[in-house]
Amino acid sequence: MSHPLLERHRPLLDQALATIATRGYWSAFAESPSPKAYGEEAPEAGRAAFEAHLGKAFELDQPGQCGWHTDETSPYGVALDVRYPVCDPQALVAAAQAAMPAWQALGAEGRVGICLEVLQRLNRQSFEIAHAVMMTSGQGWMMAFQAGGPHAQDRGLEAVAYAWREMSFIPAQATWEKPQGKHPALVMQKHYEIVGRGVGVVIGCATFPTWNTYPGLFAALATGNPVLLKPHSNVVLPAAITVRTIRAVLAENGLDPNLVALCLPPDRKAAQALYTHPEVRSIDYTGSNTFGQWLIDHCRQAQVYAELAGVNSIVIDSTDDYQGMLRNLAFTLSLYSGQMCTTSQALVVPAGGIETDEGHKSFEQLGEDLAGAIDKFLSKPEVAQAVLGAIQSDDTLARIDAAGSGAMGRVVLAPRSLEYAEFPRARVRTPALLACEADEAGHYAQEQFGPISFLVRARDTDAALALVEDLTRRHGALTLAVYSSREAVIEAATRVSWRAAVALSINLTGGVFVNQSAAFSDFHGTGGNPAANASYADSAFVANRFRVVQRRRHP
Repeated sequence: MSHPLLERHRPLLDQALATIATRGYWSAFAESPSPKAYGEEAPEAGRAAFEAHLGKAFELDQPGQCGWHTDETSPYGVALDVRYPVCDPQALVAAAQAAMPAWQALGAEGRVGICLEVLQRLNRQSFEIAHAVMMTSGQGWMMAFQAGGPHAQDRGLEAVAYAWREMSFIPAQATWEKPQGKHPALVMQKHYEIVGRGVGVVIGCATFPTWNTYPGLFAALATGNPVLLKPHSNVVLPAAITVRTIRAVLAENGLDPNLVALCLPPDRKAAQALYTHPEVRSIDYTGSNTFGQWLIDHCRQAQVYAELAGVNSIVIDSTDDYQGMLRNLAFTLSLYSGQMCTTSQALVVPAGGIETDEGHKSFEQLGEDLAGAIDKFLSKPEVAQAVLGAIQSDDTLARIDAAGSGAMGRVVLAPRSLEYAEFPRARVRTPALLACEADEAGHYAQEQFGPISFLVRARDTDAALALVEDLTRRHGALTLAVYSSREAVIEAATRVSWRAAVALSINLTGGVFVNQSAAFSDFHGTGGNPAANASYADSAFVANRFRVVQRRRHP
């Protein structure tokens, strides 16, 4: 008998399944913070819910608590002062294991039904989560609402849909009958049980604490695994709210809430012991190459799904909409101050310049025009504040200062500090645009996270394409783009994208940007180059998180 929560949310699941098959536009959750979608009271209620956390202990009633985490700060300069439970990871693992049998016994129908209910609850908390994401990650309000709320929830739903599809391929039972000629047929009754692999650890990042977390979280849960959610130490509140909601839904359905826990280990040694624990069988991670590679090298007992750093590139060969290209690039390089794993860093241009609908543009002229487009786009304070957000980490601030000093190349556009009236202590910076030669790879051939991009002068378009292919193969990338009015160049770029296993965007001049990724349609990462060994989302992202155990007997 199907689980009642699955039946309640069956239309949502069916639409998600249909959309991952057609790859067309669909969003399960309204991306506009409109009262029409969320109700007249939702904005103020969400703000009040967020403010109610400030200066207080975030109680979760988890086992093994041994202290409080109090280090969270805001890039906007707002005092948060939330205290989060620090728990012994070994106690959390043991409690998660104890909760796992009942979760498995619920079956795929029950697990998916509860995951869908959780996503609906989280959607109703979108305003509260948006404030939490904004004030901890530094995202601007609209991005915090969209990427932190409905877009993250869409990605979670996408993972659940893939999990359901893979699990639904496995029948619960079958009758196996082999003819034996004159002798009675051999008959077996076979039963198939979907079994989670073990405890999953999901390690959150500082810049997208829900968008990069929900895919692994819900993929692990739906396939039968407990989850310990380990947030970035400075961006905890969005994860804590998520965990509290999941634990509440579990408890309401008669399940042990310790199936999911917020994990803030007391020290580095305890964290490493968690990641290498023999019962931890999957790890989802977004962040630096150094720590990601440590996880891959040392956590041999677990499947590690890692999204790491890369160098995203754009080849600019020519365009029949010069102003549209400049506007699109200005937004791309400004959005969330470049603090996105999909933001373009290396803009590779032929040394002889490019042909446009406004005539020939030299390498230098393109740089001046792009700098002017960025300045124009950010000239209104309200636009700049909404788009740029605030700088999340001290390391990013240091990189911006280095870029502005000329240490990374000739400065075409220097970064500036902007004042934010509502948040006078906010760390706001405009983009830095630098110019360098193709052989100065030391400047641009590693990720310079933040609002830092490079105009790279290549010999010609063929050399530019070869350069970005080499960059992607050696350093990885999540996005690649090309601007060209020549079909032969577009075809060549397409072949580069296939060989280097990177998503390609072609001639973006309107309201779609290379650093945006749409759930149910765009695959985020391919798993085929060093920037990521997995994709949000495909069958491979979920199928290795469960096993099928069969039993058979004669009837």
